[in-house]
Amino acid sequence: MTTLPKTEAMDLELDAGWLTIWFNTPHNRNALSDVLVEELVASLEAVKDDREVRGITIRGRNGIFCAGGDLKSFNAGQTGGASREDFIKMNRRFGDVFDLIQSMPQVVIMFVEGAAIAGGLGLMCTGDVIVVTQDAKFSLTETMIGIVPAQIAPVIVARVGLPKARLLMLTGARFLGEKTPDYGLSDYVIDSADDFAELEAGIKKGVMKCAPGANGLTKEILVATPYQTREEQKTFAAEKFTDAILSEEGREGIASFLQKRKPSWAS
Repeated sequence: MTTLPKTEAMDLELDAGWLTIWFNTPHNRNALSDVLVEELVASLEAVKDDREVRGITIRGRNGIFCAGGDLKSFNAGQTGGASREDFIKMNRRFGDVFDLIQSMPQVVIMFVEGAAIAGGLGLMCTGDVIVVTQDAKFSLTETMIGIVPAQIAPVIVARVGLPKARLLMLTGARFLGEKTPDYGLSDYVIDSADDFAELEAGIKKGVMKCAPGANGLTKEILVATPYQTREEQKTFAAEKFTDAILSEEGREGIASFLQKRKPSWAS
């Protein structure tokens, strides 16, 4: 049984095989502070190898998803004598967090209301399923304040493609949730947070029909494929297929299909 870490910057709810992570730092609009980032990593690491946890929803309290990086901490580093190496280490940490979310074997839903700004928008793009309210606010503001969307850029390019990523990052584009499909940034647009529970229930129902191990292996293939040659893709995919079909889960799945019954993991 998973033991979740104690947290201050977020609330954790584990119910019926689904973990909900609520960002909860109203004083900085759920910005990616050091504390929040470390607690997020600890929470994800706690459930990563638990196949009883089938999915994760990440959202924010107080009607806002995430205001991006913690600019006060950035300023403190600028004025406090942080070295070049310090800033490199700090920024790379965000890339590690994005990689962790994308590599989670569970299905990850990002639900955005209020706003997803700069790093918050990048974080959103690491999810498998993205749901936004039509009045949520989005922008990539880094270049407008003299910095760059460094670790965010690869994640957004992977989500929307290079041409749209250029448009978003180089023009200071601002838009509402209702426009996110135009950029390829959302899978569902809903009227308000009140509509999310029903939509989430439907997504969960579908996920629960899928074998957790098979979902995890599928995500490994999806994440690795863009960085492989065609020969590497074929070998890697064949290895993951073999891992799946020879597993207890694979044997159970094929047996259940032939016997015309539900597999053991299906609710």
